[in-house]
Amino acid sequence: GDSVITVQLTEEDKVEDDVVFYLVFTGSTVQHCTSTRKINPGSLETISPGHDCCETVKVALCASREGHPVLVVAEETFQFVQDEAYDAAQFLATCAGNQQALNFTRFLDRSRPPAADVDFLDEKVALAFRHLKLPAEWNVLGADQSLTENVPRETLMHFAVRLGLLRLTWFLLQQPGGRGALSIHNNEGATPVSLALERGYQKLHQLLTEEEAREPDSWSTLSHTVHSGDYRVKHHRGLNVYMLTAEA
Repeated sequence: GDSVITVQLTEEDKVEDDVVFYLVFTGSTVQHCTSTRKINPGSLETISPGHDCCETVKVALCASREGHPVLVVAEETFQFVQDEAYDAAQFLATCAGNQQALNFTRFLDRSRPPAADVDFLDEKVALAFRHLKLPAEWNVLGADQSLTENVPRETLMHFAVRLGLLRLTWFLLQQPGGRGALSIHNNEGATPVSLALERGYQKLHQLLTEEEAREPDSWSTLSHTVHSGDYRVKHHRGLNVYMLTAEA
């Protein structure tokens, strides 16, 4: 999800300015409707929805004009695939309280990947997390709610901060257990906050310590979601397009 899609119109489809184009994605259980923005008379831009499974869906380009019925201009197929970022997000979400798995992720830190790779990883894994169907009871600290903040352990927040993953840290902060994870020490006595300070991640440290810290600038081009029953509406700020998702 959240990739840019460009639609090229044929000569006969280039119509007046008061015509609004939509893309409708129809999957096996979920349907998405996205608005578009016109780049020029022959091109439209929109954002791909985050889908609930890997499958080929039908996509219809629809044209709407006040006082006229909605017209299906063209139809095509679109394939949703599962990539490494999605696998990584699923692994991390499943292992939220698994100490063996979280200690294993520390191997990533020893290789110290280049900044460009970290930024790419941060963006992709944070996006994948946003599109995961997390259970209602999911918690950053794992399923064992009997553990107190005094029990030293590794957390998902330690993982995100250790690698300097700004977007993923922001996402985890908004989830149940996210704020509570900030004061938990691991076996070396480090909290996510002290790790950010020790490694010189100033933006990350600011995000974790300022009560009214704003979301990272790098996050603002992504989408904001509002849920309402079986529906959700996303606004992609970068392109100013909207997406409605509903159970089919």
